[in-house]
Amino acid sequence: MKKRWILLLLVGMLTVLAACGFSGPEESEDAEGPDDGNDSTEEPASAEADSEQVLNLTTTSEIASLDIKEEHGVLTPIANTREGLYYIDRDHQPALAGAESHDISDDGLVHTFTIRDNVWSNGDPVTAHDYEYSWKRMVGEVGYYAYSFANANIANAQAIMDGEADADELGVEATDDKTLVVTLSEPYPSFTQSLAFPAFGPINQAFQEAAGDQYGQEADQVLSNGPFYISEWNHGQGWQFKKNETYWNADEVTLEEVNVSVVKEESTAVNLYESGDSDLVEISAAFIDNYSSDENFSTEQTAMIRFLRFNHNHEALSNVNLRRALDMGWDKQSLTDIVLKNGSIPMNYIVPNIHIGPTGETFRDINGDFGGTLEEAQDYYATALEELGVSTLELGLLTADDTDDRATAEYLKDQWESNLEGLTINIVLQPFQSRLDMEKAIDYDISMSTYTPSFPEPQQYIGMWETGANFNRMDYSNPALDELINAARVELDEQKRYDLLLEAEQILFEEDQAIAPMYQNSRALVMQPYVKDLVYHPTIPDYDLRWAYIEGK
Repeated sequence: MKKRWILLLLVGMLTVLAACGFSGPEESEDAEGPDDGNDSTEEPASAEADSEQVLNLTTTSEIASLDIKEEHGVLTPIANTREGLYYIDRDHQPALAGAESHDISDDGLVHTFTIRDNVWSNGDPVTAHDYEYSWKRMVGEVGYYAYSFANANIANAQAIMDGEADADELGVEATDDKTLVVTLSEPYPSFTQSLAFPAFGPINQAFQEAAGDQYGQEADQVLSNGPFYISEWNHGQGWQFKKNETYWNADEVTLEEVNVSVVKEESTAVNLYESGDSDLVEISAAFIDNYSSDENFSTEQTAMIRFLRFNHNHEALSNVNLRRALDMGWDKQSLTDIVLKNGSIPMNYIVPNIHIGPTGETFRDINGDFGGTLEEAQDYYATALEELGVSTLELGLLTADDTDDRATAEYLKDQWESNLEGLTINIVLQPFQSRLDMEKAIDYDISMSTYTPSFPEPQQYIGMWETGANFNRMDYSNPALDELINAARVELDEQKRYDLLLEAEQILFEEDQAIAPMYQNSRALVMQPYVKDLVYHPTIPDYDLRWAYIEGK
């Protein structure tokens, strides 16, 4: 059977279609308690009886693995097939899922979960032991998302990652099949938001150990406990979701099948949409003019940001004045309005305008804009050249090899070379995964990067610049910034926490200009009108199939 799919991006990408209601700042977090994530039991809208419940989509991105420990880019298949203690509901808030109840000790350190009655797709019951095994496996093997457990303040997670403790010492214990006890090192205000991230899901230990190295490498080498399971996976071509009839809340799920095709060329994906072989397509600037007046076209803001990393070990880029010049020396508004044309918003900061603080003001209302003028950029550039003792500079710009990234890199090269005399930019195009590998090795001069947080909250954007943080990837370090980030991580007074994060962002730009922000991402979509309630979240996972249905096709 032919399979189709929607464009998936790494990190994210995460937005809600206009019909789903995500259009701006989220409300500030409520104080957490045993009832802070009520079960979502609302009934899906009725689909017409004659509508086949099959959704056809396209994507440019192949799955690397169905094992969350190995998959660093395409998380939506895992998020729609494996469910943790919490999930993200239709209003983009954490809601109880794999847990039916959540009790918290008075000091905020001990969280006790009662596991809901549910089964794996092979019929085994899902137990508290599955969570304990999965989490200790992730942290003990220092999997890609092990940092998530440290950021959530789970006891001993950081020590395990640092080699100072064993995985068995992680603060998670299944006291029986139904009871999971999680101990934190410090109270964490955003704990339930963290638990909705796919890395916190369970794994059936017996099945995983029997599969060995093949776990997650084929459709039949992984189990589902979520609303769907992967029934087929043809590597390089696509995959298929099918409704998981054994899922505890299967009555909420209407779609019977979702077919996904890997389509590398955007023109091919658009043709599949036009022919009716695909129900939705995400488009770049190359096709936006063709669809901007189409009633089925929409642009939706996401929580993903794009920014430039600087290699702080590089002789020239270690100069703060050069970093300032590169940040200010190009027209960000023209990039979003003329090159991208998808509703993206220029940024001169790191925390986008998506979160309302305790006073009712957004982070941006308070901290403002850290940008500058072209004239200031040229002055900073002249100072940098003088300090470096050179009259010309040659720098590499690393970027992923896809349509929008290539166009953005060419635009940056033209702007910088035109505005900063004596500067030469060499574009280094790499496949997405290769770009990530080069970033991790800090094998670049400047890298055009993206980041999508686990949930849209200021700490998520600022915490990534802590010394040695997994997402730092440029050897940047400022002890004063580290102190503020660590203090904010455990501060329960929302106003005090906000003040700490505001000050941290000021250091990041006013003192260090550590990075160069580019824009807050938006996605441009064209979707057939018979596709209903396909919910896009502002953060990972980017979209959720559980409420979607076909009506009137």
